[in-house]
Order: sequence, then C-alpha cells, then structure tokens
Amino acid sequence: MSDAHYEATYLVETPLPLEKVAAVMAGEQSCGTFTRVEGETDELRERARADVVGIRDLGEVGKPSLRSSWLDRKGPSASSRRGEVVIRFPVDNVGVNLSTLAATVAGNLFDLGEVTGLRLESLKLPSLYRKQYALPQHGIVGTRRVTGVAQGALIGSIIKPNVGLRSEEIASLVERLCAAGLDFIKDDEIAANPVHAPLSVRIPAVMAAVRRHQDRTGKHVMVAFNITGETDAMRRHADLVAQEGGSCVMASLNWCGFSSIETLRRSSDLVIHGHRNGYGAFSRHPVLGIGFQAYQTLWRLAGVDHMHVHGLGGKFAQADEEVVDSARDCLTPLCDVDDRVMPAFSSGQWAGTVEQTYRAVKTSDLLFMAGGGIMAHPGGPAEGVASIREAWRVVESGDSMERAREQNRALADAFSFFTKS
Repeated sequence: MSDAHYEATYLVETPLPLEKVAAVMAGEQSCGTFTRVEGETDELRERARADVVGIRDLGEVGKPSLRSSWLDRKGPSASSRRGEVVIRFPVDNVGVNLSTLAATVAGNLFDLGEVTGLRLESLKLPSLYRKQYALPQHGIVGTRRVTGVAQGALIGSIIKPNVGLRSEEIASLVERLCAAGLDFIKDDEIAANPVHAPLSVRIPAVMAAVRRHQDRTGKHVMVAFNITGETDAMRRHADLVAQEGGSCVMASLNWCGFSSIETLRRSSDLVIHGHRNGYGAFSRHPVLGIGFQAYQTLWRLAGVDHMHVHGLGGKFAQADEEVVDSARDCLTPLCDVDDRVMPAFSSGQWAGTVEQTYRAVKTSDLLFMAGGGIMAHPGGPAEGVASIREAWRVVESGDSMERAREQNRALADAFSFFTKS
C-alpha cells in the first residue's frame, strides 16, 4: 500500500458474483455510479477510482441474512455467498476529513441492493496520512503520568446509582471512593447534565472532594465527567473541569459525532474518555455494521485517549474473544507513532474476572472498572478496591489465586459474595 492510498476490508454477502459486487462497491464509493456519466473521463477514473485489490470466497450460506428489494425485483436464482473484499481508495478523494473518510468506507455501501449483508471489518491507513490527524493527547503513557500509576492496571469505578443522585451526594460518594483507593472514577453514560445534578454545580463539588483527597495523600484521582452534549456546551464544560483542576472528560462518541470530538480535542488538553455506548447497533449482527478494528481506528483519528471494550465474563452480549480482540486493537499502533489508546474494561467486572483478563490480554496497560464489583462488596467500597488490587497483584506476580484467597480477607469475601450473586 502506497502513501497515496488507504485500504478497507469488508465482509460481503450476496447472491451475485463476488467480483461484480466488489466492483460496484469500489465504484459507488469513489468516482462511479450505476452508469457512466458525462465528465467521467478515463483520466478522472485513473486518478480518482477505488480499486478492488483482494477477494476471498468464504462459501455459501443457507439463506440471505437481510432482505433486498432490489434483489427481489431482479430475482437472482443463486444462493447467497460470503466473501472478504479489500478495496483501495485514493487518499486525495478525502483529504484530511474524518467525517468524509467515514462516509467513504462506511456510507451507502450498507444500502447497496446487490448485498444481503455487508460489514466493514478493518481499516489500514498509510503512515503519512494517519499523522495528519489528531493523536491521543495522553493515551496510555499520559494517563499513567496524570494519575501517578506508573505500572499495573488502573482501578476504576462508576458512579452508582446511574442517575438520581444530587451534586452534593455525588461529591460525597466521590470522596468516599477516593478514600477507598481508586485511580479513576467516571460518570455513567446516561448521566451528563441532569436537572438534579447539573455540570455547572457537579464539577466544582466533585473536584473540591478530589482536591481534598489530593491535599491529604498527594494522589490525584482521575474523574471522567460526562460532558456529552452540544459541541459548544462540551467545550464550556471541559473548560470548567480544567479550571477546577480536573484531568478528564467523557463523551458518548456515537451520539456526539466525529466533529464534536475533533473540536473538543483541539480545544482541550484533558484526557478524553471515549464511551462507545450504542456500538452494539453497529456490531452485533455478524454480517452488518462495523467491526471494532475499523471503529476504533476512526475514533483514534479524532484523538480519544481511552476506549471502552466491555469486559470478560461480563453482562453484555459480546463474546470474550471479541473483548480481547478489541483490547488488542486499542493497544496496537496504527503506524510508526505511539497512538495507542487505553482499553477500558467494564460491565460486570470484579476481582474474579481479573485473572482471565490478564491471561487473555497479557498486559496491565488497561483501565479495569467495576461498579457493583466495588460498591456491592460486603466489606464496602474500600474492601472492593482492595480485593481487585490483590487480584491484580496475584496475577502479575504469578502467585496462586487460591492461596491468596486464603490469606486475603477482601479477596476471599469477594469470591464468596459475587460467585453466589
């Protein structure tokens, strides 16, 4: 792949010849349409067309995954087949324009009448092109520097109840969680700027508690304030976080959009905690939507520092293998710069899911978040944090978890309580 092109890989399902459908895809997303038009010269095609550079037949499927009215009208008699299609696009068709890049690789392709399934799986960018976009302002290294956690997993939690707490109640809970020994605390994705806890009041109240803890201990606990909203409001709230001595903001990526996150990145030096809520709508169908490698590539270009990947053995639909692959995607540089983002594990996590997480991803460069796994611990939040820290110490040192459970009460109580829940 040259510096003049980038490549997208798709899973395609169709009853038509894969070669024909791949050519339609390339034409539709570059200089062509369903018929040649005036002005579409050979010179223009040579310069601006996308090219199919790979097709791999994956075999026949029993029945089409999705209905197509276009195919109903055409009445093809062949069974649908699946295949992998790789298309190479000219960089100059897009320029440095993240929204248009996304529209090119993941736009009208999903609506093509020729397909009964289509999924963008991965995106490969040339180094020079990638470097023209934003880099994570902090990523893994910067997050460790800000929190003072030089090694080991960062332990975090989520404000619970999700919504309903008033600003002073949230500040009190944050103070308690700071004292419990956390590195990171975040708002829930549905708690942004509610009437009962507006950000204008909540941010100063919470940061006063964080500063008190820092004054006592020297430890800065990173709080990810959910500032999801209209772009100018997000910038104002990020400025308030910075004024109050905060270090992180959170945004619901899918609902803010690329432009909002790009604007936030340019206007703020804070860590951006990227929450992917809604990603299941893009990913859960096996032959429709966007795979995580491509998804996190696009958001990495917007400059996020953390990305959610869900958790192993958690409460959501993703298989453990998908969670692990997502974390590895976050930890893999896109090119020859350190643009890695910190994978954020969450959803039903507790001390008992630490070992399988570490064995699977083979690194502690991650954020391990537990809501109920900390706050529902029978010994209280401090014991919940202690149980998770002990679990990470055990797996990182190679000690026996069974022996540690016999010697550490917080860990033993966690296993006793959560395995019965």
